[in-house]
Amino acid sequence: MTTLFESKEPRRARARGNLWVNGTLAVICLLWLVPTIGLLVSSFRTREDVLNTGWWTVLPHRAWETVRESPLPTGLNPDGMMTIEGVQGTFTDFRNGVVTPTGTRVLWVGNKRLGTIQVQARQWVTNAHFTLENYRDVLTGKQYQIRQPDGSIQTEQGADLSNAFLNSLVVTIPATVIPILLAAFAAYAFAWMRFPGRRPFFVLVVALLVVPLQIALVPILRDYQRLQMTGTFLGVWLAHTGFGLPLATYLLYNYISTLPRDLLESAFIDGAGHWTIFMRLILPLSVPALASFAIFQFLWVWNDYLVALIFIGSKPEVQVLTMRLADLIGSRGNDWQLLTAGAFISMILPLMVFFALQRYFVQGLLAGSVKG
Repeated sequence: MTTLFESKEPRRARARGNLWVNGTLAVICLLWLVPTIGLLVSSFRTREDVLNTGWWTVLPHRAWETVRESPLPTGLNPDGMMTIEGVQGTFTDFRNGVVTPTGTRVLWVGNKRLGTIQVQARQWVTNAHFTLENYRDVLTGKQYQIRQPDGSIQTEQGADLSNAFLNSLVVTIPATVIPILLAAFAAYAFAWMRFPGRRPFFVLVVALLVVPLQIALVPILRDYQRLQMTGTFLGVWLAHTGFGLPLATYLLYNYISTLPRDLLESAFIDGAGHWTIFMRLILPLSVPALASFAIFQFLWVWNDYLVALIFIGSKPEVQVLTMRLADLIGSRGNDWQLLTAGAFISMILPLMVFFALQRYFVQGLLAGSVKG
């Protein structure tokens, strides 16, 4: 009996520990997801709903709803105590709403001279009035109409983020593929080739990881101006390639250096050269590491604003999505329905890339961390 009790107690302690850890992680994930859920819900709501109510009101909730409305009773003294619908209060009280013993609320709508009396009751309601117009206005750039509180109609021009979305693709894809290929060649050379200065060169590459890119922006921009590369996609590709190469080389070196030596020696014995080994063995076996860095590089370049702003500038025809969103915030700061739709459009592709490659993510990051 004592042995059974002692053997069960550690299991119970582990179960409680796992429950605590999993519960904490679930709460953290929920807190991280709440802003994203709010962004998604707001992007489908109308302008009036976004400005007047919170996104959480799309869920069923209890709120005051008007069940009866009537004109102001005659003989009221707005400057003193009044009795309306069987309850007493001042003008300020009725403007804020007076709750009756039956659970209803009496509300004065208007000023002291002109107004109405509303009798409200708590009911289960929802503000789930969804629309796709926000995404159409943001992507197509067509004109759309806004109804003002006074009933007038205001015509606005859409943002047209479609060209900026394509520009972001044109910038991000080459700026992800080029450093991966160059870093793969360099990592293979550092891991399996012997040449003079191999170790100092690798130390120099690792040391570049701690150099902030901000200190290199101005010198590179001056060189670009001499070469007339400012405002071009080529300049941004080269900049992102240079800034991403140190991390890419380090990550891929950690993985490639752990590949079985016997496999490569067998290929050398069979007459394969470095190029054949790299293309037919190293690249296929390094897919997890390549995918993990591809996620990092893609997210970094796609969400980049500083590098694009410095090397592309304000040319509308080559602006990327982050730059157009920044302009949208400045010109449409009150149109939250457009800002949330544009923000979620910028999130769709990175999420797709992450979920498509996430099965390689952890495996690539842990490459080289365990020996033997």
